[in-house]
Amino acid sequence: MSDEVRKGERIPRRALPEFEEVANFGEAMSKHGFWGTALEDKNQYGPVSMMVLLLIVATITGTILKLLG
Repeated sequence: MSDEVRKGERIPRRALPEFEEVANFGEAMSKHGFWGTALEDKNQYGPVSMMVLLLIVATITGTILKLLG
C-alpha cells in the first residue's frame, strides 16, 4: 500500500506498521513493556498507553508547577 495515491487524496499512504495483537492491556504491558507499547506501537494498546503516559507527565508537571508557585 506504500506510495499509493487514491482518488481524491493528495498524500500517498504509507505502509501500516507491524504490530502483534494481545488479549488485554495487562498482557501488553508484560509482553512489550510500557515504552514498547506507548512509543513503539508494538501492539493495539499504543493509544491507551500514550494516554496513560500523558496523564503521568501532566501530573508530574502540575506537581512541579504547584511546588514552584
